[in-house]
Amino acid sequence: MAFELPDLPYAHDALADLGMSKETLEYHHDIHHKAYVDNGNKLIEGTEWAGKSLEDIVKGTYDAGAVAQSGIFNNASQHWNHMQFWEMMGPGGAAMPSELEKAIVDSFGSVDEFKSQFAAAGAGQFGSGWCWLVKDADGGLKVTKTENGVNPLCFGQTALLGCDVWEHSYYIDFRNKRPAYLTNFLEKLVNWENVASRM
Repeated sequence: MAFELPDLPYAHDALADLGMSKETLEYHHDIHHKAYVDNGNKLIEGTEWAGKSLEDIVKGTYDAGAVAQSGIFNNASQHWNHMQFWEMMGPGGAAMPSELEKAIVDSFGSVDEFKSQFAAAGAGQFGSGWCWLVKDADGGLKVTKTENGVNPLCFGQTALLGCDVWEHSYYIDFRNKRPAYLTNFLEKLVNWENVASRM
């Protein structure tokens, strides 16, 4: 199945007042994400992966023992990651649904402690990567971080919330201030209803 670049679920300027500019979304979605789609399609053409679902490609090409992942994995996983990322944000400013808040408090003690751990994971990810709130196989929630394009699918986890900490995600708006970007993401950009729907 060919990869396709999804439209953003909001206008390019819809998050500008919340700390993610139109310019960032034009570069990040229209150029970076599109490159993963285009490169991924070229790489899977004529291979065993050409007819597979995106999730099957990510899980099937991930190599836990590799120092560097394959081109197919890198482009497929980053395509999947970004499709989730756009949906996990929004201009609505919705409050955290009570069922999500309860699950977070049960797992972390408080929403503030969850946010602290999430921001620390993102700030502490050396180089490029992602930080995540995941639901583990046992149903518990935890914060993780992954290098480059690796994501929770690789570990049998459900991604509830992910934040891209590659520089192209924040450099236009925050320059080298990754911690400020992460705080802004958690306080202003997350679509908590979308996060809750993933549980």
